[in-house]
Amino acid sequence: MSRKISYIAPDWWDYTTLESDLINDAARLTERDLKQLSRPGFEVVFYDTLQDFYLAEALEYITAWRQSTADNPVGICGPIGPTEQLPLVARLVNELDLNLKHSHFWGMDEWFDENTQREVSPKHPLSFEKADRELCFDLIHKPLVMPESNLHFPKADLVTYQKSWTAGVRCAVMQGGQGEIKHWAFNDPLKREGVWKNAPPSPAVFRELATRIVELHPGTLSQNARTSGGGNVTMVPKMAITVGPKETWLAEKVSIWQAGVHDNPLGQRLTALMISKGIADSSVPMSLLADHPNVKFNYYRGGLGSCSVEMH
Repeated sequence: MSRKISYIAPDWWDYTTLESDLINDAARLTERDLKQLSRPGFEVVFYDTLQDFYLAEALEYITAWRQSTADNPVGICGPIGPTEQLPLVARLVNELDLNLKHSHFWGMDEWFDENTQREVSPKHPLSFEKADRELCFDLIHKPLVMPESNLHFPKADLVTYQKSWTAGVRCAVMQGGQGEIKHWAFNDPLKREGVWKNAPPSPAVFRELATRIVELHPGTLSQNARTSGGGNVTMVPKMAITVGPKETWLAEKVSIWQAGVHDNPLGQRLTALMISKGIADSSVPMSLLADHPNVKFNYYRGGLGSCSVEMH
């Protein structure tokens, strides 16, 4: 029997195709309930202030890069969304006089230009590479800067980026935000077509997806317009290049940061519940992390919000 049709994009899979009981259970979760979802391999942590939240996120960069040596290079894979941690990373590197000669960084994703069939230029106002460089790497003192060859940004020619994940560099942590369509990077759910017409891909099939060019769910376009473009969805590319689950499972730790900006109160609860209970469903891509051995959800307490009905 075919599953429910999406409430928001009938041609796609997404969280609205789940059973209503699961969604309603998530909506009832309190902050205390969320804390109790921690289990071996999945940790839920709260921060009282945004300053503490973003400092903790920045420190994950420092902790990873301090482990790096010529014989044991170490890197981190980082998101755009949130971005507030990036200037703090640069400041910490400078203040600690941390030489990044042997450290690495992977960008998670980038927009894809359908007209040129290439990644968007770093001059594009929404370019993720542009944001990483301007908010972090360009602010690091020159004697400490990471070699350009150690910066790995996704490109339309996927091979170089894919190979960087198996070239002997250990990824200590992959950071991410959570989008409204319950994804990390641009690992959106797939379209409801072909072999996936009546059921989404199994978790095992979805986890085999590597870095690739993807078409984005309408909810993702709307979210990025809201958070980065003042609501102007017409400036948001419809396609992107994303790190895949295949590379994600090469990271020793996956750390998700939820300040209450990129996803809503229900979403922040739903994925934690599914991961805690081992409910992996590719219509909710973040839930596949239920099978990763080391996942941490970081919440800003003031951004958790409530699922109660309030008319505005």
